[in-house]
Amino acid sequence: MKKEIKNIGFVSTRIAGTDGVSLEIQKWTDVLERNGFPCFFFAGEIDRDEEKSYFIDLAHFRHPDVERINEYCFGNSIRPRRISNLTDTIKKNLKDALYEFIERFDIDLLIPENAITIPMNIPLGLAITEIIAETHIPTIAHHHDFYWERDRFLINAVGDYLRTSFPPNLPSIRHVVLNSVASQTLSYRVGVSNTIVPNVYNFASPPQETDRNIIKQLRGEVGLGDNDVFILQPTRVVQRKGIERSVDLVSQLKLPRPYLVISHASGDEGTEYFERVSEYAALMGVKIVTIDHLIGTEYKGEKTSEKKYSIGDIYQAADLVSYPSMYEGFGNAFLEAIYYRTPIIVNRYTIFITDIEPKRFRLLLLNGLVTKETIDNIRAILSDDSQRYRMTDTNYRIAKRYFSYERLERTLCELIARF
Repeated sequence: MKKEIKNIGFVSTRIAGTDGVSLEIQKWTDVLERNGFPCFFFAGEIDRDEEKSYFIDLAHFRHPDVERINEYCFGNSIRPRRISNLTDTIKKNLKDALYEFIERFDIDLLIPENAITIPMNIPLGLAITEIIAETHIPTIAHHHDFYWERDRFLINAVGDYLRTSFPPNLPSIRHVVLNSVASQTLSYRVGVSNTIVPNVYNFASPPQETDRNIIKQLRGEVGLGDNDVFILQPTRVVQRKGIERSVDLVSQLKLPRPYLVISHASGDEGTEYFERVSEYAALMGVKIVTIDHLIGTEYKGEKTSEKKYSIGDIYQAADLVSYPSMYEGFGNAFLEAIYYRTPIIVNRYTIFITDIEPKRFRLLLLNGLVTKETIDNIRAILSDDSQRYRMTDTNYRIAKRYFSYERLERTLCELIARF
């Protein structure tokens, strides 16, 4: 007799902060819990309720032993025996922890979040795969970034691990991807069917308006006055985010205070790119201001950290969002800008062209570079309140139709019902 699915366990390397994976975990949690599925969390960094969380530092991609494995396994074609042994040891420890997690919280369904997708923590992916194979536990694998989409993983000494676990092809797994290109590629490479679930936002519940004093305070901390133009790049500082284009944009606008505000830190890809962008910005006369240290996470309407501002505060303080990415799995920041009704300029990356542009949003667009026409269009929007309102209101209504919690709710409930 099959057991009724009730308790759901999310598994990832990190479930904390404002990275895309952590944000989507919270959205899925909101939808699942309002449908009667209590959610629990397993990771190497967690900022959720302690009573519903299982912390183990070995699960984090920043753990020294995990970083050591990655150092030897990527960019090389031969894997030393000691690294194989270390991988096996960590995998066994993580596997024991996962069994304990499942038993402690009586988990009925697992949701690995990118943990069996991109090999940031190889032992964790192997452990999850073996748990699923041994227990046949119902699993929804939520895939954000596949290893074949990242150049740094293409030369490696772990082809055996990648083929078995990133992602695995097991009968109790239902695979979920963010976009149509990933769907086609996963079917071709691994031979598994999958479901497309784009990033979503709770458009049925409009955002709470940020107090004007908070916005004034935030602008002051950035270094901008009330009448200065606040241009926000709401991404991590990694090369595929195309931050040079934002620098070009700010430079060509010829603002009294040519500032580019970046919301997130470098993350898991080092600091070399940030140093390069900073040098380029200095040459172009643009000041880069990073504010990741000021932004806290916000769940259920309450801040969960002592940092001063929420994501919503940042977007509502901005006059323009610059989103010049060369590649995105979908585009969390795109939906955030739409939700907080901030005008957005978007580079036409592949997934935007295939999955977002056909929805007919009203946007400022780039085709790889900033042109005079681009600058003229931005100036027109920034100087015309009524045009800006029409643009952002139209975008909100379109996003509510296609990228809402309700769409996610229908899909998740259907996936769970299949088990």
